Amino acid sequence: MKLWSDSFNDGDPIPAEFAFGKHNAESNVELSSNKRPHFAWSDLPVNTKSLVMLCVDVSVPSKGDDVNQAGKVVPAELPRVDFYHWVLVDLPPEPAQLTPGEFSDGVTARGKSSPGPRNTRSGLNDYTGWFAGDAEMEGKYFGYDGPCPPWNDSLVHEYRFTLYATDLNHIPVEGEFTGADVLAAVEGHLLDQVMIRGSYHIYPGAKVSGA
Repeated sequence: MKLWSDSFNDGDPIPAEFAFGKHNAESNVELSSNKRPHFAWSDLPVNTKSLVMLCVDVSVPSKGDDVNQAGKVVPAELPRVDFYHWVLVDLPPEPAQLTPGEFSDGVTARGKSSPGPRNTRSGLNDYTGWFAGDAEMEGKYFGYDGPCPPWNDSLVHEYRFTLYATDLNHIPVEGEFTGADVLAAVEGHLLDQVMIRGSYHIYPGAKVSGA
């Protein structure tokens, strides 16, 4: 089972056009194009009936005390937690690619809806919780919304895009489901999985973990 992207190579930086936010020299951060990258796959297991795609940032600060605070920097050694950027289920195996911008092209204040193209369904990503209480942005964020790490985070964030092949025509999750819900629902029904990684940062002085 193979997965690749024409938008970035495995392990390389993700271009800003595929991010939710990008660096701005005056305001530190500004909204970006939020275009979903290209993905393609091959060599699926013979009995694959549907695919699941998840994107997780595994580098999110576990404490928000210093996040996006002027005069402060989020230390690289701070423990990190997961943040889901994309939860997609019921993706047909064919055609075996997602074109750039399909499912997401631009920031949608208060979030996009589900279902999406190709009779797919999208779960909630974690911007739903991040924007809770924000008068302009609060809402239910379904589908893909790209990287926007804290503009003062000294650690380069790692994004993991994982494609799962399942023997299910319809993943047994309904309504406002999450990435964790999907992983629980496909247990015992996974035929194979494959992952590629991308990196992204906004803070100009950010470094890769261990560098």
